[in-house]
Amino acid sequence: MAALIEIRGLTRRFGSLTAVDDVSFNVERGEVLGFLGPNGAGKTTTMRMLAGFVTPTAGSAAVAGHDVTAEPVAARRALGFLPEGAPTYPEMTVAGFLRFTARIRGYGGSELASRVAAAIALTELQSVRLQPVETLSKGFKRRVGLAQALLHDPPVLVLDEPTDGLDPNQKHEVRTLIRRLAPEKAIVISTHILEEVEAVCTRAIIIAAGRIVADDTPAALAARDPSGRLEEVFRAITRPPVLAKAA
Repeated sequence: MAALIEIRGLTRRFGSLTAVDDVSFNVERGEVLGFLGPNGAGKTTTMRMLAGFVTPTAGSAAVAGHDVTAEPVAARRALGFLPEGAPTYPEMTVAGFLRFTARIRGYGGSELASRVAAAIALTELQSVRLQPVETLSKGFKRRVGLAQALLHDPPVLVLDEPTDGLDPNQKHEVRTLIRRLAPEKAIVISTHILEEVEAVCTRAIIIAAGRIVADDTPAALAARDPSGRLEEVFRAITRPPVLAKAA
């Protein structure tokens, strides 16, 4: 069976800057991949290419067997995407925004209502479902973004900083939800929170300067350092090289 996410030689250049440089990896059903890297490493650009919002300069990405460039509609139907910042319509209520999203995805009638209700329940939004999105805390806004990504029960989830702005209890709830969903999906989590990778991810890729520099289980990566700490390994791998001083 083909992987649910297939990335081959993915490259993106912005003028003279190569933001993503020949990146290749697969993600199978049941895998939760932590996609790590320092600021400017190419994480978000890779996620946006996978979601079809940025066109690759070279290479390809496929979601559930659909090339994101050649078959964009089919690829997006199979994808739930939580972007950085999770833009919404701030004047809409939570329930109104999710109903709007469901209609765009082609749902109507009782199925629309059940999809919205299920997404609200999964993300614990019942208490704020009638509030305008603009009145919510950052954490609740993040959960609204997660709810829209889950609305159509896609086989692939790409989540950019899914617990950003959440309090410790909310982080625990979202991580528990990710673990619950994982057996039936391929999930990619782009994050800078190493604790999150250790808590929910079965695999971790570290990217630096647009290139993959490590790909292994979190435990195997952590074991590379005598301290056994993933944080120390991450720092060592992504630390910029020290240039020798001229004589």
